Amino acid sequence: MTSDTPWHALRFEGVHLAFDTPSGPAEVLRGISVTVPLDGITAVVGPSGSGKSSMLRLCNRLEVPTSGHVTLDGTDLADLDPLALRRRVGMVFQRPVLFAGTVADNLAVAAPGIDTDPAAGAAALARCGLGADLLDRTADQLSGGEAQRMCLARTLCTDPEVVLMDEVTSSLDPAARATIEALATELTADGIAVLWVTHDHDQARRIAQRTVVVDDGVVVAVEQS
Repeated sequence: MTSDTPWHALRFEGVHLAFDTPSGPAEVLRGISVTVPLDGITAVVGPSGSGKSSMLRLCNRLEVPTSGHVTLDGTDLADLDPLALRRRVGMVFQRPVLFAGTVADNLAVAAPGIDTDPAAGAAALARCGLGADLLDRTADQLSGGEAQRMCLARTLCTDPEVVLMDEVTSSLDPAARATIEALATELTADGIAVLWVTHDHDQARRIAQRTVVVDDGVVVAVEQS
């Protein structure tokens, strides 16, 4: 690591990622090398199938490289316990992942005991602009925007250093999209980095301090806002 490389960073070093298909191996990422400083919002943009979501999934070991390395603060992710890593590097998916039961039950997946502590549950929801009245609501009764914010609240219960957001606003209406974007900006004010995947270049320019442009499995540009 050179002296001008950010220490607090996710770094991809010659990363290839391939999957077996009926017609043979399909390479999704082709030798990616890029450093993502963990401050503010970094957007990863590119067309569908370009490999941007695969990059995100590598960051908390939902995928592992076929070759090459992904490091966090200089440590290879392969050397970190996956569960401990996922508490440091949380993820919110394109479609909200809802577990059976109430909103409080969902929060308890990340923070055991919070379902019996209404004040803590209310504080977790308030951080994402949701009211305490939702704690007893069945999770699958939430609107799309509420569900996405609840998933973010659940992720934040682990006090992550980084939050990975994979096309989290693609199915939301403009008002809900603006709310999630504002929440991401608020996280950075609290010292939490955000790595945000989107196909929307306008959104990336609107919210991100830097943008990694991916096409056909390679990084073609890194742009500063």
